[in-house]
Order: sequence, then structure tokens, then C-alpha cells
Amino acid sequence: MKKREKVLWALAALLLLVSVLSLTVVPGIRFSGLLALALAGVCILAVFLGRWAEKSRTGKRCQRIFLAGLSAALLLFLLVEGLLLSHGERDNSALPADAVIVLGAGVNGETPSLMLQSRINAAAEYLNAHPDIPAVLSGGQGSGENITEAACMRRQLTAMGIEESRLLLEERSTSTAENFAFSKEVLRQAGIDPETAVVAVVTNDFHCFRAHLIAQREGLTVLDVPAEVPWLLLNANYYVREFFALGKTLIFD
Repeated sequence: MKKREKVLWALAALLLLVSVLSLTVVPGIRFSGLLALALAGVCILAVFLGRWAEKSRTGKRCQRIFLAGLSAALLLFLLVEGLLLSHGERDNSALPADAVIVLGAGVNGETPSLMLQSRINAAAEYLNAHPDIPAVLSGGQGSGENITEAACMRRQLTAMGIEESRLLLEERSTSTAENFAFSKEVLRQAGIDPETAVVAVVTNDFHCFRAHLIAQREGLTVLDVPAEVPWLLLNANYYVREFFALGKTLIFD
């Protein structure tokens, strides 16, 4: 067995181990486990393409196409991740806005998930720094949630000292697009014109770029208020997943 093949087999084995651990042991990074499984398959495919390339011209052509496609995909991934990171690292907390929209995330029963709690913390910090503006708490009720995401956020924010009168609930949405579409209605009911207002959008750092894009499609002028996920491994998982979510948004939404 050639050295290149040994390296590819070793890498495939490592990726399979990572996949198993991610899917069965480490919580919250299921997507990374599935991706590691797919990459292990790519390594194995590269081995067999290499053997085929040694035997025929057709094999060589297929190997070249495979390597070119892999290189292009890697370059695209790095460019997009750079874009996601640049938006997620922006600190707009000092910039004023006419209103805030806090995007919902998972609730475990009645307890905010780690993702949602980070958004609540960022929202509280922004609202304390800008005490004269209202906030739309946007998020419906999904599987495993005993209350809506919006109601969970209100409970947490009021416990953190934010006046309940400032908190407007949007409890129908089940996606980011619906978050903005339905929140626009709530803003209008509160006397704020979403077509002319500047809206601060609180969401997780990895989600900022896609949320900004969807908000603009809804005709909103927004500034990003990123909430950082405290666990590095979990945040890395979501940054990688966001690459594919952004592709879905651009192509299908």
C-alpha cells in the first residue's frame, strides 16, 4: 500500500471516530458528526479513484475532475466562512436603533437552550444600553417546547430587569424568514414603520450574515448584534453548518 493511501485510510478512520463520538457522546454537534462521516467517504473515494487512475485514462480524468471539484469546494467554503466570521465579529452594540428584534432559538421545556440564553444575554445588554426602544421577541413553539420561544425570552429578560412594557411578543414564527415577516407586523402595531426604521437584530454570531440577508429581503434596514456561543466546539459546529444553511437560503428560500 502506498504512503498516500495509508494517509487517506488513517484520515478516514479518524473521521469515522470523530463521527461516532459526535453522534453518540458529545451533545450538540450532531451536524459535525454527519459531516465527518461524509468526509470519511470522500477519503475512501479518493483511494479508489487513485487506484483507478493508475489503470486507465478515464480513471485519470475522473480523478482530476474530483480533485478540481474538491479544491473549488474548499476554496468556496473558506471564502464563505470568512464572510460569516467577519459579520459575526462586528460589535454594533453602541449603535442606536429604533427597535430591536430578538430571534428565537430552542427551548427545553421552559428553559432556554444555550443558544437562546446567549441571545437573551446579548439582548439584555443592548436594551440596557439603549433604554428608550422596544424589542420584538420573535419565536413560536416547537417540538419539546412547553412555551413559545418569545414567552421564554420575555420571562428571562424581565428577570434580568428589562421592563415588560418594552417587550413585544411575536409567537407564530417557525423560521428566520417568518421571524422578520411577522415581526414587521408587530412593529407596525407598535407605531414603528419597519420600512424606515433601523432595527437591531440580536442573534448568534454565526447566524448574523444569513439573518441580515433575510432581513434585507423583507425590506428591513438592520444592524447586527451578535451573541457569542460560549462553547468553542459548539460554535465551530454551527459556523460549519451555517455554510450549508446559507446555500439553502440562497438557492431555495
